[in-house]
Amino acid sequence: MNEGQMLLSKRIVSIDILRGLVMVIMALDHTRDFFHIEAMTSDPLNPDTTSGILFFTRWITHFCAPTFVFLSGLSAFLSAQNKTHSQASAFLFKRGLWLIFVEIAIVTLGLTFNPTYNFIILQVIWAIGFSMILLAIFSRISYSLVLIIGLILVFGHNIFNLFPPPKDESISLILKVFFTAFGTVVPLGGNHFVGVFYAILPWTGIMFLGYAAGLWFSKDYNPVKRNRNLLNFGALALVLFVALRLLSIYGDPAPRKEYHDLAKNLLSFFNVSKYPPSLQYTSMTIGVALLLLALIESATNKLSKVLSVFGSVPFFYYILHFYLLHTILIALFFLEGNTTAQIIQMPFFFRPVAFGYNLWVVYSIWILVVASLYYPCKWFKKYKATHNNWWLRYL
Repeated sequence: MNEGQMLLSKRIVSIDILRGLVMVIMALDHTRDFFHIEAMTSDPLNPDTTSGILFFTRWITHFCAPTFVFLSGLSAFLSAQNKTHSQASAFLFKRGLWLIFVEIAIVTLGLTFNPTYNFIILQVIWAIGFSMILLAIFSRISYSLVLIIGLILVFGHNIFNLFPPPKDESISLILKVFFTAFGTVVPLGGNHFVGVFYAILPWTGIMFLGYAAGLWFSKDYNPVKRNRNLLNFGALALVLFVALRLLSIYGDPAPRKEYHDLAKNLLSFFNVSKYPPSLQYTSMTIGVALLLLALIESATNKLSKVLSVFGSVPFFYYILHFYLLHTILIALFFLEGNTTAQIIQMPFFFRPVAFGYNLWVVYSIWILVVASLYYPCKWFKKYKATHNNWWLRYL
């Protein structure tokens, strides 16, 4: 292995470490959704009603989706280096379609455990899949076009917050799905609904910027310059976040609130909008992600090795953790004395509104789930490394 290949290998490991970290933190948020007593009845980010630990438990998971989407774009760039433009585009297009199917058929079932699919949930995998389809189209045209569109989407999509929504229902629905969706529920007829929780194009912008940043990780790119870029742009993004947050004029649909309480003001300052990912939210989260990419590139400790296992098989981990969480939920549901008559809840089966535990139980279940998934992920990582089956590229 030559020096360039060794550097590329190290950089890919650093990507896996960061991706593994956000996958582990992500599981905390989903564990809270399933098992916290207040998950269905209160907003953990509301400074008026939350506690410091509950706010942190939800807030820290803000970094997961944007970092994962950004790294998906970055990985798409690296994957394309060994393919022709047409091959790379075709793969992205097919993988995008596959991920949309997975969101509808597999992730929705893991979330709801409702075999009749009364409520289809479109979240981050749907947004990634659709964004990959768009990336397949625009990356085939030019790298520069991907970068320009990414910047326009990330910096410009909050302009829709400055205008009233259109009165035409069809146009309003299209605008919600592509730009502003948060909890948009679309009836399909009868007793079936689709919940659009991730607006597509703001996440597409993040993926496109990740794809553009992939250039820094190509094997011929100067590693010192790459590290400097990561540090500089990461710091710049955080400065932008602080400036926009202090001005509170543009970049988030929910302006910062002022309280006569220092603690509440601090919580309010960091309470930025994820649905859709506002410019302030994206600056905060991607800024930290860029800094971490620079700092963990040479990490070789035990924790980094564990995280890299999760990060090397994120799709496998993501699917398994939902089904494991819901299986534990079912066990606790019956242990709590609930009956089969109480199974059917909307949108999640086996999850009554009044069900749940304190945060220490949530954290305990989270640690148990993550630890339980380590060896299956380690096995699958080894399996992928020793097999060349075509379908493994989609997992």
